[in-house]
Amino acid sequence: MIFLEFEKPLEELYDQLARIQEIGSKGDVDVSATVDSLEKKIKQTRRDIYSSLNGWQRVQVSRHPERPYTQYYIENMCRKFVELHGDRAYGDDKAIIGGLGTLDGQTVMLIGHQKGINTKMRQYRNFGMANPEGYRKALRLMKTAERFDIPVVCLIDTPGAYPGIEAEERGQAEAIARNLFEMAQLKVPIICIVIGEGASGGALGIGIGDRVLMLENTWYSVISPESCSSILWRSWEHKEKAAEALQLTANHMLEFGIVDGIIKEPGGAAHLQPEEMAKQLKRRIKKELAEIKEMDVDTMIDARIEKFAAIGEFQEA
Repeated sequence: MIFLEFEKPLEELYDQLARIQEIGSKGDVDVSATVDSLEKKIKQTRRDIYSSLNGWQRVQVSRHPERPYTQYYIENMCRKFVELHGDRAYGDDKAIIGGLGTLDGQTVMLIGHQKGINTKMRQYRNFGMANPEGYRKALRLMKTAERFDIPVVCLIDTPGAYPGIEAEERGQAEAIARNLFEMAQLKVPIICIVIGEGASGGALGIGIGDRVLMLENTWYSVISPESCSSILWRSWEHKEKAAEALQLTANHMLEFGIVDGIIKEPGGAAHLQPEEMAKQLKRRIKKELAEIKEMDVDTMIDARIEKFAAIGEFQEA
């Protein structure tokens, strides 16, 4: 089990529990009462910690190495999944995966960022930072879904679109902008869910939908706290202060009207009960799809466009 810096009290309790269990297994001693007491204390301590996380702590939880990623959710939500590859122009970007899956018999097009579960896979997936071909692959799959009247579900988890010069040479900005334009007018329901990090245009490139939701311990912002700190203070040392100033948590996004809802994470964080998190996510997707399908296509598209047009404040001179 990996503990974050603000989870030190939990780490100490788990160490105590491990020592007590070792004493019980090696000696002829009944430690069940002590174990029960420690387990209750662990649950209460975790509840206390996760009930009062600040912005930077939620950013840390969203990046937890044991947190479930897109592929995990797909495998646990769908009985069948067929991955589709390539943008039919340049190549197959491994940072974005997508394909057809079934949610209790209902076919959906699932698209999402994939970071990788270990160092080798993170390099293979480019740490979830998509190139232009990734966004063009996503758009190809969305247009395929539209052709066959299949709803689209996008799972967002990226530190941003890949900023390398080769990505810019292949049209990174155009690819993301094209996705925004096309998703706004797509003639099938779209549900977008931030399951981890939601950074900048990298997240927005698959983030235009009829419903935009966030898991409890995720963030959604134009810039990461570290990058913001680097720009304002020329150092990453003020990342905690930047996280608070950016107001990037799910609660802030709901308050600002940028997202439509928050999905609670069981046990305080998704990585603690990943199977239950997948079940909750599946239930919410099915619920939202059922509501959106009640709308006719023109009304659905108009509502989607109006939803995003209403974000922010402006004044016409």
